[in-house]
Amino acid sequence: MQIDAKALKKKWCGREFDAVDFEVTAEPMVEFAVSCGETQSRFIDPGDADFQAVPSYTTRFHGRRAMPADFPIKQHEGFDAGKSVEVHNTLRPGDKLTARSEIHDIYEKTGRSGAMLFIVHRMKFSNQRGELISIVDWRLVKRQADRVGRSDGGSARSSERGDE
Repeated sequence: MQIDAKALKKKWCGREFDAVDFEVTAEPMVEFAVSCGETQSRFIDPGDADFQAVPSYTTRFHGRRAMPADFPIKQHEGFDAGKSVEVHNTLRPGDKLTARSEIHDIYEKTGRSGAMLFIVHRMKFSNQRGELISIVDWRLVKRQADRVGRSDGGSARSSERGDE
């Protein structure tokens, strides 16, 4: 079934549908930094005078919902197409974050497998002083239609792709 991306965008973009609070503590900050391969003292040593979270730290937080409750596309109907992080301020232990979620954008692209619908879920993180810390955009991709000749959702054989 083809989905009208422009109509979906007009109806859903910019509507906040979730708000969640998080408390930032040193131990998970260090664990996250180490798991990312970070070696700088300011990211892995709570005793460092400039101790802070790595720039991508807010990607570890999730709201209560991935999509609005009545959104016509569910998370399980697509796949994760990655995240991007825009850092605005330093995050430190003791900060209390509020993350607000909205559908930021909806657009179409055409790839080798046909038309794809991209839904951008945005979380804006602010600290206890109301300062914007970061913006995390997560993209969900839903295929608009199966490859020609396929209706069962399976992958096409190599001869159908023209690989032979």
